[in-house]
This record gives sequence, C-alpha cells and structure tokens, in this order.
Amino acid sequence: MLFSHIRYNSAMKKSPPDSQQRDRLYADSQQAPDDFVFDEAVAQVFDDMIRRSVPGYAQVVAMTGLLAGHFAKADSVAYDLGCSSGAVSRAMRQFVQQPGFRIIAVDKSEAMLAHCHDLVQPGTSADRPPVELICADIRDITIHNASLVCLNFTLQFIPLAQREELIQRIFSGLNPGGALVLSEKIAFDNAGQQELISQLHLDYKRAHGYSALEISHKRSALENVLLAETLSTHRQRLQQAGFSLITVWHQSLNFASLLAVK
Repeated sequence: MLFSHIRYNSAMKKSPPDSQQRDRLYADSQQAPDDFVFDEAVAQVFDDMIRRSVPGYAQVVAMTGLLAGHFAKADSVAYDLGCSSGAVSRAMRQFVQQPGFRIIAVDKSEAMLAHCHDLVQPGTSADRPPVELICADIRDITIHNASLVCLNFTLQFIPLAQREELIQRIFSGLNPGGALVLSEKIAFDNAGQQELISQLHLDYKRAHGYSALEISHKRSALENVLLAETLSTHRQRLQQAGFSLITVWHQSLNFASLLAVK
C-alpha cells in the first residue's frame, strides 16, 4: 500500500518503539521467511539490525550530517528519502544552522515513521532546523527547492525500471550547486571480487553475532527485494540525469556512498 503525501501524525503510532531491542527476527524460525518488509517487527529492531549488517553505516550517517552543513543554503530544503528511523535527519540537524532551512523526512512505512518520530522529535526548535515527517512512497514526492537530497540505502528497494525516473526527478528538484547523497549496497562486475567481498560481508555479520541460520534467512528474505547494482551503473544513471560531479566518498566492503553535485 502506498501512502501518498500523508503528513505523519503521532496518533498513527501503536506503541512506543524501543531502539535498543536486539535483532533476532530470523533466529528461531526453521521455515523459509517471507519477503522482507519494513513492518512493526523490523521497526522495533531496525537500529540494531542495520548496525550489525551494514559496515560503515555509522560513518555514512555522521558524515551525511557534515555534508548537509556544507551544502545547506538558507531558505532551502533537505530531503531524507526512505528516512527509516531518522538517523540521517538527526545528523543533518546537528550541522545545519542556516535560517529558513528545513528537513523533509519521508518513509512509506507507518511503523518506521513512528520509530522516527520518537527519535527525531520533529518540529521547530530555537537551535535546530525543523523536520517534517511525511508518510508516503518516495516515488510520489515532488522534490522542490532542495539543497541536499539523501537517498541512503533506499534506491536498492525501488524496482530497477523506476530508478532512472526517480533520480531524474531528484536532479530536477535540486537547486544549482545542490547535492545528492546516494548510499547503496553494491554489486561487482568481477566475479572473483564479488565472491571475496561477499565472504567478507558474511564474516562481518558473524563477527556481530548473527548465526548461520539468521544470515541464511535474512538473505532469502531480501533476495527478491533488495536488488544491488554496480558502481558503474549508478554513475551512468547519475550522469544521464545531468549531475556534473560524481564521486565515491565512502566505501566499506559492498556498501558505498556517492556524492553527486548539480
């Protein structure tokens, strides 16, 4: 179900999420899991899940805040598309003090947005830019007057055929000199490199306490949902959209973040 341009209301929330819960979603069931969805169960453990699954995630979030401080302009907007628990929105708030600047955080999962609401505490503050939470599919959002758009580990969940149009709309909504932060799980053209990095990623998850069963079930749940592409494919799409400067500013194993400037 798509939620088009519905402003988040705290009444949507069923129960207060606990950001400290440990991810054990795939620890007990012996049955093959359904496709991964960002439901209430995922929302309850999301912060722990992504920390233990995505190497470099904390650095990407913190540095995105720093990037926001660099690119934010007065009376402009930053978009956090696929905001999940709002970590990027929180990081941007710490680094931006431009007058009239505001953040729009978008996620189509009511459960994730409820979690985000508790952590971000949106609204106007004397020393922080306001955050507006919108429950919507990011493909339905109009980007306008943007100095920064963050698409962190979100494009990978969009159908392949719809990714070009989304990137083009982001480019069109950015002001000149504005930037897109695009963070993704990536694939590799070279089979040997793909195998090596994939094995190292498995080692990372084992080192963070995931069992073989959990890793196997999580992989099965994501295989039809998360469709990774190569860095060259991402670069080509960004170039076609019109971005003039494209650089990989962070990579940890098979997770990378690109910075594209209009």
